[in-house]
Amino acid sequence: MKLEKGFLNTTILFLVTLVSILSLANSVSAISLEPKHKIVIQVNSNDPAIQQASLNVIVNLQKHYGIDNIAIEVVAFGPGISLVTEKSTQTSRIESLVMQNVTFTACGNTLNTIKKRTGKKPKLLNDVTTVPTGVARIVELQEMGYAYFRL
Repeated sequence: MKLEKGFLNTTILFLVTLVSILSLANSVSAISLEPKHKIVIQVNSNDPAIQQASLNVIVNLQKHYGIDNIAIEVVAFGPGISLVTEKSTQTSRIESLVMQNVTFTACGNTLNTIKKRTGKKPKLLNDVTTVPTGVARIVELQEMGYAYFRL
């Protein structure tokens, strides 16, 4: 009976230790998946030079920190929505940056305003997501620890 009780206690202690180690490993793994640096870039200008400079900033940040160490989201609204439409002069660069896990977001309010004015919404590039309000998205990202940048 003593042997069984000792064996049971040892087994329980082993299982508790194993669960603790696995939980710790899971936590460390989850922490390491989140990039150390997070940046939100506002684009609200249709000036091609400003749009190009914004994309240059992304490339420079990726080179500096490493692609795996930085999360970047570009939020386009107002006149800056032209950056993420099919008529963009930066289409190939945006497609390349999307493949490097850069997120591009378009403001739904801006798209709706354009539709009211012209009768149709501009066609967005593939992989561009839409949010209800661009400025609100910037606020939300800042609340999640993203640094804010705008040219």
